[in-house]
Amino acid sequence: MSRSSEEVLLIVNHVRQKKTDGTMYLMGERLAWMPGGKDTFTISHLYADIKSQKISPDTKDKVQLQLVFNDGGANTFHFNNPEGRPAMIKDRDSVKEILQQLLPKFKRKISSELEEKNKILQENPEIFQLYKDLVVSQVISAEEFWSTISNKLASSSKVSTPNQTVGVSPAFLADIKPQSDGCNGLKYNLTADIIESIFKTYPMVRKKHAESVPHQLTESEFWTRFFQSHYFHRDRMNVGNKDLFSDCAKNDEEEMKEEMSKQVKNPMMDLTTISDNSLGEEYRVISEGGARKSANQINVSMIKRFNHHSTMVLKASVKSLPSTSTDEPPHKKRIIQEMIQFEDLEEESKKDSVSLRLDKMERYLHGPTPVTACRYTSSQTVLHASQTVNNDINTWSLDFNNILTGNSAVGVLGELSPGGALMQGTSHQQLHQMIPKDIQQEIRQQYSALCELLRHFWNCFPVSSKFLEEKVVKMRSTLERFQLAKLNPLKDKLNENHYNINLMGHLEDMLSAAYTKFDTWQMKKKTKR
Repeated sequence: MSRSSEEVLLIVNHVRQKKTDGTMYLMGERLAWMPGGKDTFTISHLYADIKSQKISPDTKDKVQLQLVFNDGGANTFHFNNPEGRPAMIKDRDSVKEILQQLLPKFKRKISSELEEKNKILQENPEIFQLYKDLVVSQVISAEEFWSTISNKLASSSKVSTPNQTVGVSPAFLADIKPQSDGCNGLKYNLTADIIESIFKTYPMVRKKHAESVPHQLTESEFWTRFFQSHYFHRDRMNVGNKDLFSDCAKNDEEEMKEEMSKQVKNPMMDLTTISDNSLGEEYRVISEGGARKSANQINVSMIKRFNHHSTMVLKASVKSLPSTSTDEPPHKKRIIQEMIQFEDLEEESKKDSVSLRLDKMERYLHGPTPVTACRYTSSQTVLHASQTVNNDINTWSLDFNNILTGNSAVGVLGELSPGGALMQGTSHQQLHQMIPKDIQQEIRQQYSALCELLRHFWNCFPVSSKFLEEKVVKMRSTLERFQLAKLNPLKDKLNENHYNINLMGHLEDMLSAAYTKFDTWQMKKKTKR
């Protein structure tokens, strides 16, 4: 049976699958089927795995519902209510309507997550390599990998680029083209996007939908009444009081009156203040308001509907934008100031200068006085110094007593030569010339992967909760698996090439530090007990 935490939305009996009778269960996140006489589900499909649903035509004897999955597979259910064909169709339509509401939600959620993850892997080669080293090799699970990577990148992207919601097409109702069902009726095909556009444009319809579906009406009955209502056709006929949507039109009128009563925030765009006036010298008052009003009375309802549509779309877009109330008043004042001021007509502003106060005018005019305390050298002193230098140069002789002996010099040169005592572990070649590029790339990849695992490990300290305690134990075993699966084969590969330098030394030091920290924490935990 289903888990206790699952919400069962619908139970339909007499549903056959491969000639076996059973019961269908529609729950919060999956659809399941249980054979008759058993207490376990033999079929269970997540809504996220279902691509679409298909129903059998009315001309077919069997009343069937087919589920098409994302992997290309399909599963068909046969509704076999003993009360007759109308009961079969009713059961199938009830399942179809619930799936019609749930499938777009799960499909949009899964597709958006996959698109975000694919985008992250395509734009970040290092993260893609980490994914291959850690997830593909089953060192850690995909959920653990994305729990930190995706959150970090998502937070940075949210700061840089704000979300932008999709607008409402002005002709979305015209795009709903009804088809004839062959019985003097019309059939509307509504998608999730069209329904969302209707809800955005007419908020009262959303409210009616929440109140009526599924308590009073089914999904199909609600939309049938909507398209049959006077509210949808209010441009062609008067609104009746018995209509389900009669109060929606009244609410629209009240909203428009409320919007008209509000003052326009930008006075330069207030069109209500613009009016033609014929008052003046030798002119009489010509009032054409009554005739103009009566002439346009036929189109008033259509104009009101257009204005209401534009108002609701603008209100929806304003709500989605972040609030910047603190910056709005200075911005508005600056716009109005730019509109009403012209630089060419302004007078030249005189800048107030600060007067200079001087105690002694002579210091300002002549500048600072130089310091005269200098030491002068006579010409005789210069000649005497020159003669002394010449005598020292002429009488200079070589002194070999303090020079290094030949044997010592040869010994020093030998120690400083490649292979000498002072040159152990060095070579005239640089490291990137000694190590092949494929080995360098592999070492970089393993180094990056180990750093990512160690970051998860060190984030667990201090261990202050049960969750962190379980995670640090799990990360210790993960590090051991990574060392056995990745680092040890790489170390053996490097030993086969007989490199003089220990290229794995730093990786081993980082691992030993993590192991020491874990052992110390475990010993402290045992002593506390």
